[in-house]
Amino acid sequence: MKIAIVGGGISGCAAYLLLRKHLPPPSSPGESHSITIYEAHDTHKDTTWRARDEAGTHSSTLVVGGGLAVAPNGLNVLKRLNEDLLRDIVRGGYTLATSNIRNKHGRLLLRMSSTEDSSRPGDLPMHMVGSSRHSLWRCLRLRIPDDAIVTRRVARVVANIDGPNKIYFDCEDDPVDADLVIGADGLKGNVKRALFPETQEDLYPPHYEGLVGIGGFIPTEQVKDFVETGSANFIFGGNGFFGYFFANSAQSAPNRDSPYHVSEPGDTLAWWSTYSVDECPNPRTLDKDDVVRQLRERHSHWQDPVIQRILNSVNVESLYPTWTSPQLPTWQRHGVVLVGDAAHALPPTSGQGSSQAFEDVEAFVLLLCHHIREQKPASDGLMLKHVISMAAEQYMQLRRPRIDAILEDARRRQNQKRNMGWLEETIMYCVLWILGYFPTIASNPIKSVFNYNVADAVAQMLRSGK
Repeated sequence: MKIAIVGGGISGCAAYLLLRKHLPPPSSPGESHSITIYEAHDTHKDTTWRARDEAGTHSSTLVVGGGLAVAPNGLNVLKRLNEDLLRDIVRGGYTLATSNIRNKHGRLLLRMSSTEDSSRPGDLPMHMVGSSRHSLWRCLRLRIPDDAIVTRRVARVVANIDGPNKIYFDCEDDPVDADLVIGADGLKGNVKRALFPETQEDLYPPHYEGLVGIGGFIPTEQVKDFVETGSANFIFGGNGFFGYFFANSAQSAPNRDSPYHVSEPGDTLAWWSTYSVDECPNPRTLDKDDVVRQLRERHSHWQDPVIQRILNSVNVESLYPTWTSPQLPTWQRHGVVLVGDAAHALPPTSGQGSSQAFEDVEAFVLLLCHHIREQKPASDGLMLKHVISMAAEQYMQLRRPRIDAILEDARRRQNQKRNMGWLEETIMYCVLWILGYFPTIASNPIKSVFNYNVADAVAQMLRSGK
């Protein structure tokens, strides 16, 4: 089977590794599976933000973005994939056992656990892990051979019902054939158009949510005395939002590669601020000085010592508008399948962007490989197309309800980051303060997301025959 993955970011790299792990050997002698990642930008494993600036390369799937969190449900996908990979990712980030929610006056309103519930008595619960986007991507990328990634910009994909799918590239006439095309090219990618060939226009363009984020990293030494070890911190203020967490562990920490332990922090703290902007700004024409000025004005009266120290030394590199994708009628067509942000871009408020991408990929790969083993399509192209489509339909059936529920909850919570009047702000604080007396009730929706095992869900679906 010839497989093409469009997009060399977190979703695309995870798809490659999971396929390599689970694909059964071809049923016909002399045949083999080929998997190629097509990425428009530099995918060298040592690509960094600095290298991007100096070389002029750019890719939002690689190094753009600051900190992110991988929840226990996403970490368990990585654990099942490769436990050494999981340890490397944890070592490059920082375990977060608790989430503290405060108001702009410095009062703690709600404290919740950021861990899963142990699946078996005596097992340690897995914590959430905060990391830089680049560190997470690099851990995945290091396990992919360089020759498996081709730097070519995909212009369009054509899904064929009775033959191989076609991948066309910019400034090239000859397409590449693929039995399976996995679209991991993000919410602004081209692969999704293959699912809706009736028009040249994008029928489902990304939606700007009216929120913008900026963020970065500062040395831990400036704020270490004010940040609780193992905590993610969220501050709401009626005119925006601020968050921060340690981004790595101390080199000497004995359990710095364990997602079950909280270590002493390392030398970096990640921070971000989110606020309302009616019209989507253009990051390419960003006036960094003006952004810094507005950031300081917005948070200058917030009574949080970490925020004030960040404001004193802030250096804005970029700006990140919050985009989501409208609900697509389908995520698949004739062997073209979307995963991650290409299928369903979630707001950052969900804290589930990367974790849901990992769940997507594992679910589809497990379903696909099950049907390949059962059907043994061999060299019959139509049979192989049927097997891929069957797996893709089940993948959508399994994943959409979960994604929709997470998206609905995230949109509800992200409204707390918008500008509001004093009455709305006071009500928000009161609700959070009351929830602070019932942390178990407050954390139940999050726990249900964290405790989910997508591999078990796939197995249950296959047992039920749905």
